[in-house]
Amino acid sequence: MKVRASDKMIDIMSQWGINNIFGLPGDSVDTTIDAMYRAQDRIKFTHVLHEEVAALSAAAQAKLTGKIGVCLSIGGPGAIHLLNGLYDAKMDHAPVLAILGQVQSKMLNTDFFQEVDTHVLFDDVAVYNKLIMDPQSLPRIVDEAIRTAYSKQGVAVLTIPDDIPDHMIQDNFTANVDNFKIEDYQVDDDEIKKALHLMEIHSNPIVLAGTGIRNAKKETREFIEKFKLPIIQTMPAKGMVDDDHPYNLGQLGKLGTKPAFEMMQKADLLIMLGTDYPYAPYLNHKIDAIQVDINGDKLGKRHRVNVAIQGETKEVLQRMIDLGDEVESRAFLDTAINHMSQWRSWMEDVINKKHDGVLPSKMFRTLSKQAEANAVFSIDVGTSTAFGARFIDAKSTQKYTISAWLGTMGCALPGAIASKMVMPERPVYAVAGDGAFSMVMQDFATAVRYHLPMVITVLNNKLLAFIEYEQQSAGQQNYGISLPDIDFAKFAEACGGIGITVTSNEEYEAALKKYHNADRPVLINAAVTDEAPLPGKIVIDEAKGYAKFGFGHVIDKKSIPELPPMKEILRSFL
Repeated sequence: MKVRASDKMIDIMSQWGINNIFGLPGDSVDTTIDAMYRAQDRIKFTHVLHEEVAALSAAAQAKLTGKIGVCLSIGGPGAIHLLNGLYDAKMDHAPVLAILGQVQSKMLNTDFFQEVDTHVLFDDVAVYNKLIMDPQSLPRIVDEAIRTAYSKQGVAVLTIPDDIPDHMIQDNFTANVDNFKIEDYQVDDDEIKKALHLMEIHSNPIVLAGTGIRNAKKETREFIEKFKLPIIQTMPAKGMVDDDHPYNLGQLGKLGTKPAFEMMQKADLLIMLGTDYPYAPYLNHKIDAIQVDINGDKLGKRHRVNVAIQGETKEVLQRMIDLGDEVESRAFLDTAINHMSQWRSWMEDVINKKHDGVLPSKMFRTLSKQAEANAVFSIDVGTSTAFGARFIDAKSTQKYTISAWLGTMGCALPGAIASKMVMPERPVYAVAGDGAFSMVMQDFATAVRYHLPMVITVLNNKLLAFIEYEQQSAGQQNYGISLPDIDFAKFAEACGGIGITVTSNEEYEAALKKYHNADRPVLINAAVTDEAPLPGKIVIDEAKGYAKFGFGHVIDKKSIPELPPMKEILRSFL
C-alpha cells in the first residue's frame, strides 16, 4: 500500500506522542502543513506570529515536560528566525525537533528565491541534521531524528524540500517507539561506598544540584536530610527542592545568595548532582568532589573529581540513602542555616524599604506568596531573572522555566504559551522586563487567539535595567539603555486580552487577586522603580567597577549618581 510521504511523517510523529507543533506556514513547507490539516485530530498546529517564538515555545515545552518539543518554519528567513530558540534548547539540553522547509529539490543549488543552505547553517546547533532528498526515507529519518534528540538531549533538524513530502511512498516503515530505550547505567556499589566514605571523612560537605535531579526530587530531599547537607541549586533547577527548605541556600553566583557563596568557600567536599554548572570561578577548586551525572562527558569537566558516578541521579541517590548511615547533626549545616536565616532577614529589609512606584523585589515576593501550589513560572532574562531567583520561593510542586545558558531576552511569553498548551490545568505566571517583552510582544495575540489564560507582568521602567547595572559594575557610564514609553496595558486590550496598569505594590497585589482566574490572558503593566539587582556577594572587581563608575559620573555629569541603599551594598560586599 502507498501513502503520501507527508502523511506518513505526521503519523510517525503522532506515534511518538507529539500532539502539538509551533510554527508558521509558508510556501516551502506547505505540503507538510497540508498533511497536518489532514491530521489535525491528532496533532495541533499552534500558529505563532514569529518563528523565534515557535522555537522558544518548543524549547520551553521540552524543559518543562522532558517530552520533545517541535517547531516548524519555511526555509530561508523563517528558518533563520528559529535559530535563537533552538540554541536555547541546545544549551539547556532540551530535546527539540525543527522541521525546515526548503525550495523544491529541482531548484536546489540554483540560487533560487529564499534558498539558504540550512544544512550548513544549523550544523552547530544540531545533534542531528539531515537534508531529505528521498521521499521513501522521510519516515525513517523523522523517527531517527526524534530518537537522537531524546538520547542526546538536543536539537534535531530536518530540512525538507517542499516537493519531497508530496510523493507517494510504500507504507512499510514502523516507528521505533516501543524499542527505544535511554542507555541504562548500572550503579556500582563500590563507587557508592567510596562516595559515602568521602562524606564520612569530611566535616563540611555541600551539594550543588542541577536539572539532573528533575526526576529525583524526593530522593534529593531525603539525601540532604539524612546526611545533613546544605544544598545549592543551579538556576535551571530552582525549586526542585523547595526554596524555603531550611537546608536550601538558593543559587550560586551573581544571581545567588551570600550564604551560598560563603558556604561554598568554607566547604571541604563538593557533591555535584546532575549539573554542568558553567560558572567555574564560583566553585571551590581547593576541595575534594563527588560528581553524579548521566552524561559521562560532564564528569570532571568543571571541577577535579575524586569519585565520579555515571548514572541516573535518582538511582544513585537511592543507593546512597540505602547504604549510608544517618548523620545526627552537622555543625557546618547549622552554620549554613543561621547564615540563610540572616539572609532572609536582610531580604525582608530590601522589600520593605521606602520607594516610589512598584518595587520589583516586593512585587516578586507578592507573586510568590499568591501563586498556587501547582503554578508555573516563566521568567525572562534581565532583572526578572535576578529578582525571580531571590524573591520567588519556588516549590517542588511548581514549575519554573528560564533561558538558563543562552540567557535570551524574550523567553517568558513563549514559555508561558508552551506551559498553558501542555499543562492547561495549571495557573501560569510570566514576568518580563519591558525590553524583553517588547521583543516578542506580538505573540500576546497568540495567547489570546488560543484562549490561554495566563498572567503576564511587565516590569515597565523604560530602561534596560540589568544592562544599566552591568555597565556600572564594569566601571562604564550608562549609555544606550533607555526604552520607549509603551502602554503595554493598552496593547493587551488591543490584542483582545485584559490589560491593567499598576503604580504601587498594593495595586499589583490587588490585580493578582482579581485576575488569577481570568478567562483570557492578562497583562499587568507595572510601573516599577529602578531597583538594583545587586549580587549576593559583591567581589572586589565589581566593587572597583562601581567606584570607577561613580567617579566617572561625578566628572562627566557633575553630580553624584543614585546608588542602592548603602546598607544593601555593605551587606553584599563585607
